[in-house]
Amino acid sequence: MSAVIDPLAAFSARDRKVGIGVAIACIALVGVGLSLSIPLLAFALESRGASGTLIGFNTAMGGIATVVTAPFIPRVASRFGVRATLFAALALGAASILGFAFVAPLWAWFPLRFAFGVALAILFVLSEFWINALAPPASRGLVMGVYATALSVGLGAGPLILAGVGMDSLAPYFACAALFLVAGAPLLFAGVAAPPIERAAPGRGILFFLAVAPVATLSGFTFGAVETGAFAFLPLYGVGVGLAPLSAALLVTAMEVGNVALQIPLGLVSDRMDRRLLLLIIGVVGLLGAIALPFAGSGWGLYVAVAAWGGVVCGLYTVALAHLGARFSGVDLATANAAFVVMYSLGLIAGPPALGVGLDLWPPYGVPVAIALLMALFVAVAAARLRSA
Repeated sequence: MSAVIDPLAAFSARDRKVGIGVAIACIALVGVGLSLSIPLLAFALESRGASGTLIGFNTAMGGIATVVTAPFIPRVASRFGVRATLFAALALGAASILGFAFVAPLWAWFPLRFAFGVALAILFVLSEFWINALAPPASRGLVMGVYATALSVGLGAGPLILAGVGMDSLAPYFACAALFLVAGAPLLFAGVAAPPIERAAPGRGILFFLAVAPVATLSGFTFGAVETGAFAFLPLYGVGVGLAPLSAALLVTAMEVGNVALQIPLGLVSDRMDRRLLLLIIGVVGLLGAIALPFAGSGWGLYVAVAAWGGVVCGLYTVALAHLGARFSGVDLATANAAFVVMYSLGLIAGPPALGVGLDLWPPYGVPVAIALLMALFVAVAAARLRSA
């Protein structure tokens, strides 16, 4: 573990509040664009005859991009600064989403998704480092709960925008690109409130933090697989059980409503108990909830079930980040957060294809079955690690 260094010492209370607020505002706006883009691209691919498996693999390209680039993000930010690196990522995100509107060949959507994934990797690694670095230790879970809640509001708003502007024009692509550009506005007010990143010590790269914080990083993998797969395939599952396409897209919004309701309470609980045990409890509830989804029908009960289940599963993200922030600081925290995002992205790579194969094998019920299998893997590993601790 790194030496004990107070990451708040160089900042006034006002600077810390401004810095946390700026980072949360930026990433919440990015969340709107992200949740708009994933179902938009899934429906666009399906309308062009792509199979569920192809849709899943295209979605997974974002995860491949993160795995390739995330280990280098702390080094780049230490050289160019956190704010400058975030500005570059926002510009890349806007440009790549516009590419989907104008590039016709499906094979070209794979490098476009890769570029979009690079932008997202930078945004999430640095924003989460920024928030965690400035969070007061005694209320770190609460701060991360507020962050996850704001992000969930953004993620839930994307499908609402999609439902409003429709999917049969260029409007949703331009709206998504505009959101990435607008997300740069809060950064203009950051001033000195952006924490610097020093150079990493030798031997303390991604693999080191995967080894010393396995439950937290495995939470990132599981959440990445389930969340991204659900964004892409819950709308298709909804259509399969009888919902209209735009109504089915609102299942993603239902999931995010649950996230908004539960992240602050889960963050508060995490400040008062062993976060590894809380992660295991979340995994068990997520497993049972996935098994129950097919019994929820296609009416309001399905939206309620998705909201409750999604809110609990999002706790994997909130609690794991708080766990990392409590253990590490400085560049170690940035690198540990990069390790978390790499594992999240490995989940993004594994999850959408798994759900896509499930959809192809048993439409539409293979989607919740695949989710349940992913949650069962997490529960088994987390329980084994907790017993051995």
